Amino acid sequence: MKSSFKIDGLREIDNALAALPKATSKAVVRRALAKELQPVADMANSLWPGSRDDAFGVSSKLKRGQPESEASATGVTMYVGSTPNAPHAHLVEWGTGPRFHKSGKYVGAVAPQPMLSPSWDALKDKILEGLAASLREEIEATMARRAKRGM
Repeated sequence: MKSSFKIDGLREIDNALAALPKATSKAVVRRALAKELQPVADMANSLWPGSRDDAFGVSSKLKRGQPESEASATGVTMYVGSTPNAPHAHLVEWGTGPRFHKSGKYVGAVAPQPMLSPSWDALKDKILEGLAASLREEIEATMARRAKRGM
């Protein structure tokens, strides 16, 4: 499931990000998004029926074999999805159809047990509200670090 956010009306944040080097501004946005998306992963992990290992996490990269999104070259993309602790989490989340071996032997099906979808639905409005505050905090901290270094 792909969701995009576009925040309008945050001119001072946009100007502050533009004043930073491109790589630095992307890192600032990435840290703010990771901070705001972590509660989605935490809630999904609390619904995970498996072990105590975290099945879901926040990352800026997809695993090998997953299709890349059509993110722009100037944009920042973050993902909430399965971790190496539970590479089968998507099968539990969305279920599977009937599965058969090459010999024709039926080996069952998995009923869907949504964890990530309800977590996202419950928290997506709070993410948008908190993103501006997180961006401001990250920009201030980055500017303070740069000033301390004399940049």
